Order: sequence, then C-alpha cells, then structure tokens
Amino acid sequence: MNPTDQWTIYKEFRFEAAHRLPYHQGKCSRLHGHSWVGRVYVSCDRLQETGSQQGMVMDFGEISDYVDPLVENFLDHYYLNETTGLESPTSEAIAQWIFEKLESAQLPGLCMVEIRETCTSGAQYRRSV
Repeated sequence: MNPTDQWTIYKEFRFEAAHRLPYHQGKCSRLHGHSWVGRVYVSCDRLQETGSQQGMVMDFGEISDYVDPLVENFLDHYYLNETTGLESPTSEAIAQWIFEKLESAQLPGLCMVEIRETCTSGAQYRRSV
C-alpha cells in the first residue's frame, strides 16, 4: 500500500422527524417534519488485512451498530427540539449532534456526517484536523 492511500466508506440511514427553527424568519419557524436522510462517513489509510473483513475499511453493519441506537432513541418519529436538546435543530446542528454522539461512542475512523432534510437541501459536518 502507498503511504498516501485513503479510503472512505459511508452508511446511509433514514428517519422521519419533526422540528421547528424558532429563530427562522419564515415558515420553518412553525412545527413541521421531514423525511431525513443521513450518511456516516468512515475513513482509513489501511484496509483490514485478515479475517472476515479482509480488504475492507470496516463492515457496513458495524457502522449501523453505532447509528441505529441514535435513530431509534432520538431521531425516528421524534420531535428533534426535545430529543436532541438543540434549541434550533437545523440540518447543520443535527449533523454536528450525530457526529459528536458517534465520536463519544468511539466509532473508529469517523470523518464526517451528512444530513439531508429534503432531496435538494442538506449539510455536512466534519472536524478540522
């Protein structure tokens, strides 16, 4: 392998949830919902060399093991202003919230979270190194 090699994989997840943006100067200040789509990106500079994950960054199911509890307990069919503790749960804030939760859970190789609230609008969050 080349010392500059880099692989990034992602796992997509979906949830239905409501929120309101209290500071927004428009209709998003009212309670409304979205069919949200998220992606968790994991990156590394070396693929697994042995075992059942040989040739992989990591098994996609492992990423799901970290993401699914967040979806089930805080995101899917919830009011995000309450369950996330965010006063104004914008797409940007939700992406950061998910990233920080996954980081606290020590998801190996976590590099970015992307959230789309509509098919044409979304946000990405990553930490600068």
